[in-house]
Amino acid sequence: MTSLIRWQNHTYVLKQSLNFFQSDFAGRIAQRIMQTGNSLRDSAVQAVDALWHVLIYAITSLVLFAEADWRLMLPLLLWIAGYIAALFYFVPRVKERSVISSDARSKLMGRIVDGYTNIATLKLFAHTDFEQQYAREAIREQTEKTQLAARVVTSMDVVITTLNGLLVVATTGLALWLWSQSLITVGAIALATGLVIRIVNMSGWIMWVVNGIFENIGMVQDGLQTIAQPVTVTDRPNAPALKVSRGAVRFDDVDFHYGKAANVIEGLSLDIRPGEKIGLIGPSGAGKSTLVNLLLRLYDVQGGRILIDGQDIAEVSQASLRAQIGMITQDTSLLHRSIRDNLLYGRPDASEAALHEAVRRARADEFIPQLSDAQGRTGFDAHVGERGVKLSGGQRQRIAIARVLLKNAPILIMDEATSALDSEVEAAIQESLETLMQGKTVIAIAHRLSTIARMDRLVVLDKGRIVESGSHSELLEQQGLYARLWHHQTGGFVGVD
Repeated sequence: MTSLIRWQNHTYVLKQSLNFFQSDFAGRIAQRIMQTGNSLRDSAVQAVDALWHVLIYAITSLVLFAEADWRLMLPLLLWIAGYIAALFYFVPRVKERSVISSDARSKLMGRIVDGYTNIATLKLFAHTDFEQQYAREAIREQTEKTQLAARVVTSMDVVITTLNGLLVVATTGLALWLWSQSLITVGAIALATGLVIRIVNMSGWIMWVVNGIFENIGMVQDGLQTIAQPVTVTDRPNAPALKVSRGAVRFDDVDFHYGKAANVIEGLSLDIRPGEKIGLIGPSGAGKSTLVNLLLRLYDVQGGRILIDGQDIAEVSQASLRAQIGMITQDTSLLHRSIRDNLLYGRPDASEAALHEAVRRARADEFIPQLSDAQGRTGFDAHVGERGVKLSGGQRQRIAIARVLLKNAPILIMDEATSALDSEVEAAIQESLETLMQGKTVIAIAHRLSTIARMDRLVVLDKGRIVESGSHSELLEQQGLYARLWHHQTGGFVGVD
């Protein structure tokens, strides 16, 4: 049951938009996926166990008391009423404090994992003490929240213990009085006393079980606040697969604002012909990467449409859309798996020959045979560390290029694809990139304008709008934003507008 719940949670969370993961700690999300399964299982098991024991003991005790003398039932009935009242009062408070405590625990886990994930930054800035304090604050908060929950449980324990004491005194006193009046036998006194002691012992166990149930329910509620958020980017029911025959891309009056008041992309229209290679240029924040993210449907547009070969990307399945697009990013992130597994992400059914050919064309065969990990695995079987940290930036970039070469999608996006490569390696694989681009629709983003100046068309963005469009020479003649950016770079410095 636990594994099934975790699997279902994980499957659901994987469908969330990019913004979902960018808005929370990865460790916090993982913690909530793990805790929800355990807590839900424990709640169900404990509830069934407690309900069974309560029904058996309550009914049996009342019947036995009634057989001895119906008046012996009165203290037990009053105790049951008081016990239920105590549970009704304390249990919701336990659940409420449990939600708060669980949130603090998830926050602590998120901070710790965030520190480990960015350990290079921590070491680089010598901020170990700061990071310790950052985690200590979360630990202190989690301890305080746990203590608040513990105080409620302690108060509940005191009340239940008092009720139990009153039950023993009342039942024993009543039994002795009835015996003194010759209304019951000594055996009835022994029966009443024995049952009451047994009920008292059981009540303590029931209290802790009920408390545990609602603590777990609190954890489940806390987890669901994150896990059960609605998926914002969804496929239409029975959405067809995208079929790319030519590779024409059209942005039709597109608006997008990331939930902000002002649009990041506003009324943008752009037609990219099949096989055309365009370069997106503009200052930081102009909307270049946003435009690419919208094409990949990592976000849904707020207005307008994006079409590929006349098909609205909002009407086709996301998986089929992304299967037709290859992308090389500036910040390449690899999975903590083998080199082979990372490469086959491009095309899982690729043959060994195709794999090696892609590696050769990306010039990754120069370093892969020399790779090894702590477990003694070498070459294609060596694991690269979380996010590929065991590789240099240039090595990660060449793995990414090989992966896209292997995928061989009809539409290619390059976001600073060669930024992590030194000039010699960049020149060496430039021919491979040009081969890769043949017959494909290409969208390239680069701050080094010399790398995309030879594109068929350059599109200049500023504040979410297209302000210039044309070839390199045409844009230089216009003496606009592109010309200023070009002269700043070729002049040896980057100007500030």
